[in-house]
Amino acid sequence: MKILKKAITLNLGLVLMGSAVFAQDLNDAKKAIDAEQYQKASSMLKSLVSTKATDGNNYYNLGLVYLKTGYIDSARAVFNKGLATDPKNNLNLIGLGEADMLSNNPTSAKTNFDKAVAIASKDYKTYLYIGKAYLAQDKPSDDVSKPDFTSALANITKADELDSKDKDAEIFLAQGDAYALQKKNSEALGPYMRVNDIDPTNRRAKTQIGRMYKDSRAFAEGEKELNDVITADPNYGPAYRELGELYLLWSSFGVNKERATKGIENYKKYLDLTDKSLESQLRYAQFLFYAKDYQTLEQVATALQVPANDPKGIVVSRLKGWSAYENKNYPQALKSMDEFFAKEKDPNKILGFDYLYLGKAQLKAGQDSLALINITKAVEKDSANTEALAEVAKTFFDAKKYAKSAQIYDKVIAAGPNSKGVLYSYFYNGLAYYFDYATQYSAKKNPSKDLLVKADSSIAKVTQLAPETTDAYLYRARINSLLDDEKTPKGLMVPYFETFIQKVTEKPELVTPNAKKLSEAYDNIGGYYYNSDKAKAKEYFDKSVAVYPAGTFAAAKLKELAAPAPKGKGK
Repeated sequence: MKILKKAITLNLGLVLMGSAVFAQDLNDAKKAIDAEQYQKASSMLKSLVSTKATDGNNYYNLGLVYLKTGYIDSARAVFNKGLATDPKNNLNLIGLGEADMLSNNPTSAKTNFDKAVAIASKDYKTYLYIGKAYLAQDKPSDDVSKPDFTSALANITKADELDSKDKDAEIFLAQGDAYALQKKNSEALGPYMRVNDIDPTNRRAKTQIGRMYKDSRAFAEGEKELNDVITADPNYGPAYRELGELYLLWSSFGVNKERATKGIENYKKYLDLTDKSLESQLRYAQFLFYAKDYQTLEQVATALQVPANDPKGIVVSRLKGWSAYENKNYPQALKSMDEFFAKEKDPNKILGFDYLYLGKAQLKAGQDSLALINITKAVEKDSANTEALAEVAKTFFDAKKYAKSAQIYDKVIAAGPNSKGVLYSYFYNGLAYYFDYATQYSAKKNPSKDLLVKADSSIAKVTQLAPETTDAYLYRARINSLLDDEKTPKGLMVPYFETFIQKVTEKPELVTPNAKKLSEAYDNIGGYYYNSDKAKAKEYFDKSVAVYPAGTFAAAKLKELAAPAPKGKGK
């Protein structure tokens, strides 16, 4: 879940007003938070702070709901109100510290945590909730801040020491989370299993175990764990979410469409069980993107109703842009991505995919230069995007802007020397340098032969990676023909033309489609030997006429060779 700093859109009085529809019980509200039913939890807690206005616990848990749904400023307002109402309750100081951590202000957080400890230094819950506050920094990879695992574990360990009778399962749950977030699954397993010993009704620990199996690619084991949770409590939404993500990941191993479908089905169940809040709908939309269900994603993203000035509208613009592009709705994709970049002012929250889809949409709109800038940024964020940069290079190549194309292909190759499409990048990079030289040469601009050296180097890489690529030898021959000395040629082209001929003629089915190219090879070799070995020259010219009778060069040269020698010569 991406945490976004938001302004309070309601005054505090309205924030604290609530409905009494839900049972006014703090434990029920906490269960709703754990089940990710944030709207339900929020309504219950608003009711509680209205009817039990002197209990700081209610304010603290309401503030947590705001933090979990991204409303940091609203959470601060609630924590401050709780602190003013119940100053001896230190939980709201911890809440303020957690808000500071989420705002990337660890110094202020430490101050608030220290104040909380000063109020109740021997209460294990003080250290437990401080430890959990440090863990709450777990955020997407594009954000700057990361969990402070050292501080988190130090506080959770202190809580465990003070709770000497091991009566609170929440401590072991926090320990498990601290290790699981670090991908230390073996260390996390023990604490999670202890949770079940203390509180068999706890669903999250077993859900987390299923998640760890998923992360370890032990899909069948994870499936069993999560189905056990659902059997025990069919209304526990997070288990369906994890099961959905497990099926999605599992489907990528062997591309199993049935599992991908099951993934979406389980995610829909999660959505239904989490009261379809904007938060859960956004998470569902993101899931659809990774499930590659772009048609549904565009429908869901378009239907999302986001309040004015709500920063989550930024995420919606992103998802609209991504899905519209994948659905070939290019004008809408460009419009949505332009909206996204106009709204998102924090460069740390811009993903590689954002630059990628903006650049690709610009490419479709003919905005080649802008596309190059943004797709280059996408590659800088994630080298997996080099394929899109190759598309830009090819666009410049097709437009006969060979110098620019070659420069971009250089970047593509440098960014992904072992990438899937690097063979084509080397090939077109070589052609771009070759045609750049040829274009300048034809225009009598005296181009540097360094262009030909670069062209030959790239095409040589093609012959190394894919030796059966016949055209690579043909182009190396053409390039080396230009590299050779014009007045006293050394025949640099000959071995490459010979290899081309060999590669084509050893497979009879290739001869007819390559007849004209074979004629070119025979003509050039024959021409090279014309002045030094006329018998050899005739051999190649004969082959040229045989394979491509429509050719004129070899026929003309054969006539010259057959003509009587001028008088006074040949004696």
